[in-house]
Amino acid sequence: MVAASPFVYFGVQHLASQEGGNQPQTVENKQEQQGRSTPGYIEAQRRIQQAIDTQATDLNLTNLSLTQVPPEIGQLSQLQSLDLSGNQLRQLTPEIGQLTQLQDLFLTQNQLESLPPEIGQLSNLEWLQADGNQLSRLPKEIGQLSNLEMLWLRRNKLTHLPAEIGQLSALADLEIMDNQLQTLPSELGRLTQLQSLKVQNNALSSLPATIVQLSSLKLLDLDNNQFKALPSQVGLLNNLETLDLSDNQLKELPSELGQLKKLQLLVVRDNQLHRLPPEMTKLPKLRMFLSGNPLPREILEQHSF
Repeated sequence: MVAASPFVYFGVQHLASQEGGNQPQTVENKQEQQGRSTPGYIEAQRRIQQAIDTQATDLNLTNLSLTQVPPEIGQLSQLQSLDLSGNQLRQLTPEIGQLTQLQDLFLTQNQLESLPPEIGQLSNLEWLQADGNQLSRLPKEIGQLSNLEMLWLRRNKLTHLPAEIGQLSALADLEIMDNQLQTLPSELGRLTQLQSLKVQNNALSSLPATIVQLSSLKLLDLDNNQFKALPSQVGLLNNLETLDLSDNQLKELPSELGQLKKLQLLVVRDNQLHRLPPEMTKLPKLRMFLSGNPLPREILEQHSF
């Protein structure tokens, strides 16, 4: 009897394993399986089951070192607040879209590179916070969040915003500082309920002309961008109370700023201003912070706080 060679033996064994349906695991499958065996994942499953049993409306899954969310979370149809902050999530399970009663979703300090399109199914969502992730884009479905009032996307890698963001008719607070934005979409002007727009620490050099339509805007923060000029349309934001233009490259301010009768605070530190428009003197309630500009000493002394 001739002994089978190791090569032939391995080939027969490999064929047999394929016929038996035991495919070799991919790296991704192995990582998923490992992620489901961690103490944090098991604890998350326990908390989800407890929330199912008690019909809980709030669920805290913070700081569990989760790399994935248990799909059972989709059974929590009554959930109103979900906190997944402080984990290691790279993506959200599609079942998140089944949480149709959700009002608050906190995703801060994860490793999310994108949000699933199912996020648009959260029709009752009022606050979405995803600070400190790796987001480079937003799904167009985010425009379906018609009840969203607060959208915080600070410290991500966003290079642009989708046009659909203009569909967020209830949005009052948009915070997208510390990203890589070079432009803002013209559709932003459709956010007529917006009261606070914070876009500091980006790469913006212009604003869309439609910004004049932000009739409810009270706070506009453009600190640390690349503005060389400010569009005159800003002077038509009649409800504006605070305007921060620090750390840009502004050489002058538009005279239209003198029309902002409700403006109380103007911060223009560290620019290249040589003069102020005389119209600014018509705003007696206005406080100005002007240090770091080549302005005459008497102006700097008059407006130093």
